[in-house]
Amino acid sequence: MSILKVNTIQDKGGNTLLSSDGAGVISSGGAITNTPAFEAYLSSNQSVSSDVWTKVQINTEVFDSNNNFDNSTNYRFTPTVSGKYHIFGAVALDAGASNLAEGYIAIRKNGSAFYETIFIPSSNANQFSPSIVTTVEANGTTDYFELWGRCTDSSGNPVFNSANRRTRFGAYRLIGA
Repeated sequence: MSILKVNTIQDKGGNTLLSSDGAGVISSGGAITNTPAFEAYLSSNQSVSSDVWTKVQINTEVFDSNNNFDNSTNYRFTPTVSGKYHIFGAVALDAGASNLAEGYIAIRKNGSAFYETIFIPSSNANQFSPSIVTTVEANGTTDYFELWGRCTDSSGNPVFNSANRRTRFGAYRLIGA
């Protein structure tokens, strides 16, 4: 049996991969962490127009590991580390009456549609929450991601509903992918 005792493991370039404080607590370097990562939600209802794509103004952070999510101006995630990211979102669409006919949700990359899904109920509803999940490559410098929604509402008064954090957006970097 062999025992290897070290307090730091580095790669060939001298970057710390793992370190120990000598009491059994291990810290990892940036190369093997799932960051940047964030999760945020809509804190109050957002009024929208029927059948118009609208950026969801996600404004309350649950966490933001590297301060890469803008929750006050552009409502976008700009990861500063290149790699693959797991991105997810949901938009609670609410008409207040059974007037919702279709709901759309999209993740846009650099302002263009990247991934989109649609929900069409069997009959009109007063609310539903389409969700979206995808994996996307980010360059770590200029790429950014936003959550967009759209609904068809015959009453003309739809909102993105904020109740119980049902309208939310988040992402984290995948390691080893």
